[in-house]
Amino acid sequence: MIDPEAMSTMSAVSRSAAQRAPDKVCNRFEGRETTFKEFDRRVDQVAHALDASSAKVVAYLGKNCDHVFEIFVGTTRAGGMFAPLNWRLAPAEIIDILRKYPPEILFFGPEFSKAVEEIAKALPDLEILAMEGSDGSWTTYEAWRDAQPHRPVEDQSSNGDPALVLFTSGTTGVPKAVLISHRNLLQPKLDSLPVKHIYDHWDDDDIGFIAMPLAHIGGIGFWVLSFVNRCTSIIVREFDPVGALDAIHNERVSKIFVVPAALQIVIQHPKAQNVDFSCVTTVMYGAAPMPLPLLQEAIKVIGCKFVQCYGMTETTGTIAILPPEDHRPERSTQMRSAGRPVMGCEIAVFDPAGNPVKTGEIGEIAIRAPANMLGYWNNPEVTAKTLREDGWLLSGDAGYLDEDGYLFIHDRIKDMIISGGENVYPAEVESALYAHPAIREAAVIGVPDPKWGEAVRAVVTLKPNATLDEKEVLNWMRDKLAAFKCPKAIDVIDVMPRNASGKLLKRDLRAPYWEGRERQVN
Repeated sequence: MIDPEAMSTMSAVSRSAAQRAPDKVCNRFEGRETTFKEFDRRVDQVAHALDASSAKVVAYLGKNCDHVFEIFVGTTRAGGMFAPLNWRLAPAEIIDILRKYPPEILFFGPEFSKAVEEIAKALPDLEILAMEGSDGSWTTYEAWRDAQPHRPVEDQSSNGDPALVLFTSGTTGVPKAVLISHRNLLQPKLDSLPVKHIYDHWDDDDIGFIAMPLAHIGGIGFWVLSFVNRCTSIIVREFDPVGALDAIHNERVSKIFVVPAALQIVIQHPKAQNVDFSCVTTVMYGAAPMPLPLLQEAIKVIGCKFVQCYGMTETTGTIAILPPEDHRPERSTQMRSAGRPVMGCEIAVFDPAGNPVKTGEIGEIAIRAPANMLGYWNNPEVTAKTLREDGWLLSGDAGYLDEDGYLFIHDRIKDMIISGGENVYPAEVESALYAHPAIREAAVIGVPDPKWGEAVRAVVTLKPNATLDEKEVLNWMRDKLAAFKCPKAIDVIDVMPRNASGKLLKRDLRAPYWEGRERQVN
């Protein structure tokens, strides 16, 4: 249960949990358990160590680990900010980020010793510590931490201070560093208390499953949800369908956040047929569109409450939800939406001039909420373009609001296709393609067309042992969408190109068709 009086900073949350539930397990990771009292004591040790070195900016390169959260909260107690890095990035990309966002200390996981050797050569002044499993070349986190006393440290952070730095995935360029404050992380939970919002409200015996990468708000933000509710978190290094099914069956996990692609892998795994899902009360999903056929299959297999979460890194995660009561096949219109704003959040849709559009009209989705980021690190120009002076944050997503306040996402503004003067949003076409029995994944792009300016083209991957008849699929699509939205051609490829965060790189799919042209529109 959330303690409202402790919701000023992450450090205050930790101190309160240690006092109210000292012997309850906070984190469980690979057989290692840490109680809330032990966790807070280690937070003090981390703060002492950082004070001794005057370090205020700390980074982590590695997969999920229970010790990472001690570093995160300990850094904030010392008045600093913590930056988890995407471990899927190449060493050169990480070095580029660290040069733009220079930490004083970098912790790394055991899988990344070779990458750290390159980082150390490029950044010789950076203090580097091994999280665990060091061969003796690096001081380990536990040795560094346990050399410090665990007497209480006064919280050196305040509600408006930056606590967390997350990096955008960089599908269009170098990742930007998003500054997230304690207020951004905690205020939305306070706002939801009066209505016991299903997303934020957990019972004392709930158990969270932390499998999404900590470099993403869906990973570290979901742990914060479990932590502020003083619930136990089951942490795994990375998502694995067998590990997820084992956690459900053996650890009796009740709360899960997952991306649609991961959910699909779990429910379609052969082992799922023998798993007892009765402990799972809520599956929260987001970070990518959920095709309706997949959602219906997941509801049938797991049989719990489902909550769709729409948000972005710059809004510290969820700003709209589709609650369980709207997850009904007979309410297919609502099930295609992203839901309605969470408590304390406003959502509007603007035209290119920045003015609100009429209900039902498509424009750029904007958010005004206490969870909106402080800004981008050392990037005032881009911050000003994203975060308006009146508090509205421009998402870059295209969509509309219906008369009941439901938000419908069409696509990224930059991905919109203009064919013969008609706007085509790829997500709508992709959702229709996904329902075809032979298609596993679908991406829709605009390609040059001498008559229409741009033509709609689909790129798909197929399910195992499936074949595709292009003419049959195109005819099948015409029964589902307006003719101008239907693909003019379909390419079949083996694997979709993705960046280090797993996001689809449509620019790579478009590139061959636009080669030699000055503009990516026609």
